[in-house]
Amino acid sequence: MIVGKYIGLRALEREDLSTLRDWRNKIKFRKNFREVRELSLADQESWFESLQKTKHINYMFVVIDLETNTPIGAAGLLYINWIIRSADFSFYIGGDDIYIDESPKCKEAVHLLLNYGFGNLNLNKIWMELYEFDSKKISFFTKNYKFLKDGVLRDNCFENGEFHNSYIISLLRRDFR
Repeated sequence: MIVGKYIGLRALEREDLSTLRDWRNKIKFRKNFREVRELSLADQESWFESLQKTKHINYMFVVIDLETNTPIGAAGLLYINWIIRSADFSFYIGGDDIYIDESPKCKEAVHLLLNYGFGNLNLNKIWMELYEFDSKKISFFTKNYKFLKDGVLRDNCFENGEFHNSYIISLLRRDFR
């Protein structure tokens, strides 16, 4: 387990799948994910099996509150490209309907994963795709971690009867503090 003061990141286990499914199926969360449909436990199990087959490029963790030893979120470095040393950053806090916030626990979880990616995995770039209406997450990562906007994918999401852009934002190792 990757351990901080408040938070630990541990490997995802099969026993976590129903909790992740429940968090992912929250309507206010789901609209922010690329997979927008309601997920079943079978969907989660298929996803878990695919992670097991692609461990060399997908590192998925459960965010654990060290005080209570309970899962509060999910985080990952996915689709790792070992040639250009980049990874897609996946993160949300599912417990207490938070999604993302400015709490010390949330910030520590992000910092632990960024530090693991840049320090342990020797990544050069960590990026993510966020929809333009996900302003809370965009602000969190650009303000607290200095992620920069790499580009815009126009009309890349359909939500609530409208097309929306998505942004690709990233952080380079040299800019990580």
